[in-house]
Amino acid sequence: MVRKYLGCLVALGTSLVLAIGSSNSSTLAADVASTSVTNRYSELLDQAKQFERDRRWQEAIQQYEKLNRKFPQMPEVEQRLQVSRIRFDVTRRYSDKSFLETVDRTSPTAALDLLGEVLTKLQVYYVEAIDLSKLLRNGTAFLEVALTEDDFLRQNVGQNVRPDVVDNFRVSIHKFVLGRPATSLNDVRTIVSETATRARDQIGIPPSAVIFEYISGFVGLLDPYSAYLTAGEYQEIMSQIEGNLIGLGVELWAEGNELHIVEVFPAGPAAEAGLTKGDRLLEIGGVSVSSVGAKRAADLLRGPEGSMVKLIFDRPTVGQFQSVVRRRRVEVPSVSAANIVDSSNGIGYLRISNFQKTTAREVDEALKTLYGQGLKSLIIDLRRNPGGLLDSAVEIADRFLFNGRIVTTRGRNRQEDHEYMAQTPGTWELPLLVMIDEDSASASEIFAGAIRDQKRGLIVGRTSYGKGSVQGVFHNELSEGGMRLTVSKFFSPAGYAISARGIIPHISFDDPIPSSIDRFVGKIPVSTGGLRETGLANQPATASSNVVAPSGHLVSTSNDDVDLQRAIQAAITELPKIASLR
Repeated sequence: MVRKYLGCLVALGTSLVLAIGSSNSSTLAADVASTSVTNRYSELLDQAKQFERDRRWQEAIQQYEKLNRKFPQMPEVEQRLQVSRIRFDVTRRYSDKSFLETVDRTSPTAALDLLGEVLTKLQVYYVEAIDLSKLLRNGTAFLEVALTEDDFLRQNVGQNVRPDVVDNFRVSIHKFVLGRPATSLNDVRTIVSETATRARDQIGIPPSAVIFEYISGFVGLLDPYSAYLTAGEYQEIMSQIEGNLIGLGVELWAEGNELHIVEVFPAGPAAEAGLTKGDRLLEIGGVSVSSVGAKRAADLLRGPEGSMVKLIFDRPTVGQFQSVVRRRRVEVPSVSAANIVDSSNGIGYLRISNFQKTTAREVDEALKTLYGQGLKSLIIDLRRNPGGLLDSAVEIADRFLFNGRIVTTRGRNRQEDHEYMAQTPGTWELPLLVMIDEDSASASEIFAGAIRDQKRGLIVGRTSYGKGSVQGVFHNELSEGGMRLTVSKFFSPAGYAISARGIIPHISFDDPIPSSIDRFVGKIPVSTGGLRETGLANQPATASSNVVAPSGHLVSTSNDDVDLQRAIQAAITELPKIASLR
């Protein structure tokens, strides 16, 4: 089965830079001409490097992405971004028990067969033509970085192997692989097999561990949104698409080495244990959050249904306390808020946190309730919505569009070419205002782009992220886990590519720094016999039902939400003029 989805992913020694390749740019971008801009560039670069030194890979990636947008084609930024992505990927997989178990029980022959399966899917489904030599460079880059990561070395290299021996092997394998031509899938398989044999003979690494680094590198460096998925991650993505996950039922804000609860889902395990918004997580199962970092700590919240986990929290009004919580399946709402925010003008508010299978039903129920309360116009809040199912975004857009194109997708494989059209029956005619920000991505941009291009409503807030591609979530037939692979790009009704450009609001608010949230859209190809869907947020960063929110404010309908108050004012003054948009 294949599901399609939207997604995100590193700077070390000279050999790694050579393996990845460097930019053709030999001079600073024109924007760096002035001293003030140069100083700003240096300041941001120093911050990113500090995140690297602190091994805060997600924040390093976020900072390098910001630098890449402001100062494009800077070789050092591009290289360090790639290395940070690889380090995050290696760390992510080697902190995942399901991945370690998969590598341990997969024979070298079976791992090579899986590598062949992955290569075949890349050739058939990936949005661009595959360069086999580049794939080998990417896989080698992953192996080289892994050979400098303690987690990988502890798991795979004997204690008696000296560090200089590992370093010498890393350099030699770099030269060995890059000196070999690869013109067929069989060539790639042979080179990877020989590399794995050399690793076993020279430093004692199990061949399967080497092969899995190549598999991860083949996918992980194609683009920022493609990635190998461990068995646990694959299952979590499938659960989130369905709108239910096994976990504690909390939304977490992860920043640096801190985890804060920003939402507790009603009737979930955390709610029943008395946890509340604002609690700061200090310890999980005896492991200090500060010692392992927020991302890894969030991963520790995973576990089988019915298992118990002891948590130590800090609550501002109480101090430290502990709670033992049982993990279980939790229904994660797509519509997280629905109420009348201005009764005198009949202005309703609907917050969609992600697009999943249950979204259309939840939106329909919310609209009926609001209509019964006097709904005359509607604010749809897509701030911090990282994406979701393509079909879900199309369904919601169809609730408000009378006819015309909603979105178009185009891929290298013709089965990815689709044009989604609105249908008149069931359309709500009420005036519409859509809130977006720099973290509104993928499926959110499909909806906002359709509303904007069709002149159906007013878009307010900040320019969206600019995530204009669709990822397929593929299950491995020959092993556990799967991969998320970019299979097509999408375009707004007017034909605009969303990638890099984003959706530009009619009324713009001030632009803050984008958060580290991961953004995806995905679907299931018709050929697999499945539903057509777009993916949710990147699951490696949002494990279980313990959804890790980005750094930033929690969207609410309270009076301290300044942007919402501005949106309400815009709804009062501008929506009556909505006809002028058409």
